[in-house]
Amino acid sequence: MPMTRRGITAGMLGLGAQLATRNAGAQTPRWPERPVRIVVPFTPGGSTDILARALGAELQEVLGQPFVVENRGGAGGTIGTEVVAHAPPDGHTLMMGHIGTLAVNPALYHNLSFDTATAFAPVVLVAIVPNVMVVNPKLQAKTVPELVALAKEKPGGLTYGSGGNGSAAHIAAVAFSLAAGIEMTHVPYRGTGPMMNDLISGAIDLTLTGGPPALPPVRSGLLRALGVSSLQRLAAAPDIPTIAEQGMPGFEAVQWYGLVAPARTPPAIIARLNTESARILKGEKLQPRLEAEGAVASPGTPEEFGRFITAERERWGDVIRRTGVQAN
Repeated sequence: MPMTRRGITAGMLGLGAQLATRNAGAQTPRWPERPVRIVVPFTPGGSTDILARALGAELQEVLGQPFVVENRGGAGGTIGTEVVAHAPPDGHTLMMGHIGTLAVNPALYHNLSFDTATAFAPVVLVAIVPNVMVVNPKLQAKTVPELVALAKEKPGGLTYGSGGNGSAAHIAAVAFSLAAGIEMTHVPYRGTGPMMNDLISGAIDLTLTGGPPALPPVRSGLLRALGVSSLQRLAAAPDIPTIAEQGMPGFEAVQWYGLVAPARTPPAIIARLNTESARILKGEKLQPRLEAEGAVASPGTPEEFGRFITAERERWGDVIRRTGVQAN
């Protein structure tokens, strides 16, 4: 029996709907299909690691696949960063990037196998983390001006630790030394955790590192906090004055952390990750926890994060060129 015009039209509409569905499926891949790894390019115990594990645990609950943190430390974060730069862009490998790996290292390391400006797709700015200047209690300095005075009495005599050359703590201390007009000796470690252990034991004098690893030993009396590197005091530690209000007006050197994926990761996956991460970071469960550790949840769009990375790369690249900081 021949088909009527109405039947032909209905059949064509049905075929069109099937094709549209198939095309939508092709544009929006099923994801995640297996465990997702979040590469942390540092050893366990630092702010990068703490934030990656906190966000990963929440993403795992929402997206139904394990989000596994993989610590790949070494060479100021460049080893783990390289792993992600060359990973398949399928959404199953991410990196918790930060000021060091995404903004400092491009100026510090000149033989990288990737271009930081083009190797990654920004996903979401996770948090702004003001640095806290903490000292071993044996050090005869209870304020930032007293520390500066000690440093000027004996140039290079004070030692400060960091999670490695080019790490956020290293660059923050360089910026502080430049602003204060002092010289201190840098002692790089293979991660924030080992550095904090040595600071507590008295092997080094001080550090300028993020709130998550710095505040717990301060609260327990193992370390003394002298100042915060943001322009406002921390809600989690309002008794710690800012460095700016202690004779260094305008001084600011904060850390920041954010998820990135390999370049060419499908936009649909980036959008899903951004939406879910932003909802989690603004939620009642994680936001108070971050605030208690001295971190400020700061999610925005991938485009906003990309512009932020570019501006930070220009700012800290200039600091490195002015001070002559070396990777080794």
